[in-house]
Amino acid sequence: MPRWEFSTKPLTRSFDFHPYGSRCLVRLSSFSSQRHYASHASHASTERKSKKTLLYLTALVFAMVGSSYAAVPLYRRFCQATGYGGTVQRRESVEEKIARHEKDGTVATREIVVQFNADVADGMPWKFVPTQREVRVKPGESALAFYTAENRSSKPITGVSTYNVTPMKAAVYFNKIQCFCFEEQRLLPGEQIDMPVFFYIDPEFDTDARMDGINNLILSYTFFKVSEE
Repeated sequence: MPRWEFSTKPLTRSFDFHPYGSRCLVRLSSFSSQRHYASHASHASTERKSKKTLLYLTALVFAMVGSSYAAVPLYRRFCQATGYGGTVQRRESVEEKIARHEKDGTVATREIVVQFNADVADGMPWKFVPTQREVRVKPGESALAFYTAENRSSKPITGVSTYNVTPMKAAVYFNKIQCFCFEEQRLLPGEQIDMPVFFYIDPEFDTDARMDGINNLILSYTFFKVSEE
């Protein structure tokens, strides 16, 4: 009669499988923890970058607002140094220039039309217009014009203006004897004022070949609101 022998090897293999399975579970658990940590670190890094970007944009906005007002005195110094925009240069006053040309007996027959323009910057609750549309003047002559400003808000507003003369190449011959540019003007609610501009066209405008064909000049002012502390 045959004898049947039972081997315990399958039981041994089954027993050996469980420790291996335990190692798999440990490794999977470890991998899951690492992935969770990496995800958390990535989220934290993104949050830090977002905060840095927000701070940068906020600083940029404040810098732009500050520079818009700071640009007014810088623009004034630049114009005074170069004569850009018709600003009187410091090397010779308008009075000295007029006296020099009167002494030379310079006489011009050419007539120039000076037109006036007015604008206000965004957020400036003023009505700002030239009192007259244009004046006619000859090189060597002075003229007087007016602008009118009115505060249409319910609180006092302080403003400051910049200006320019076009065509730009003719601006050097446009000299202002008196004007309100670069000076703060404070208006109460509903207040209205007239502001004079006394200017002079240099006689050399008539003898400069580059000015041939230029018979119209435009004087433009823009008022900006001054930030109140």
